[in-house]
Amino acid sequence: MSDLRELYQEILLEHNSKPRNFRKLPAANHTAEGYNPLCGDQITLYLNVEGGVVTDVGFQGSGCAISRASASLMTQNIKGQPVAKVAEIFDAFHQMLTKPGEPLDYELLGDLEMLSGVAAFPTRIKCASLSWHTLRAALSEQREAVSTE
Repeated sequence: MSDLRELYQEILLEHNSKPRNFRKLPAANHTAEGYNPLCGDQITLYLNVEGGVVTDVGFQGSGCAISRASASLMTQNIKGQPVAKVAEIFDAFHQMLTKPGEPLDYELLGDLEMLSGVAAFPTRIKCASLSWHTLRAALSEQREAVSTE
């Protein structure tokens, strides 16, 4: 089990130092901003949604390693997915963080499972979930910034 944790930690550190899809999408048709005042994490999320599918995604911002890694993993997992499936992934991810011990849909979560250990640290859940709540705001075209408070 400790070997698996070490692997997860290495992957999360890799996603923090070299986040995937860390870029602005100039022609994004959905955007949202999010802020976690507890840790100082900030994110701007950019989405292109065409025909009900997330065709491209990018993010910019600053924050702790958990926040950046979560945003990086999220963008990889939602790119190319129908919006309805993105909502399912959000629900599974949220459950993983807020209801530890309940059965997980590993097929739906994929690499996001690497963040399951965050559930053991309640103050860090907001770091891991910031990009996800920002995603939900972008898809619903919410104009005000998302805050984890």
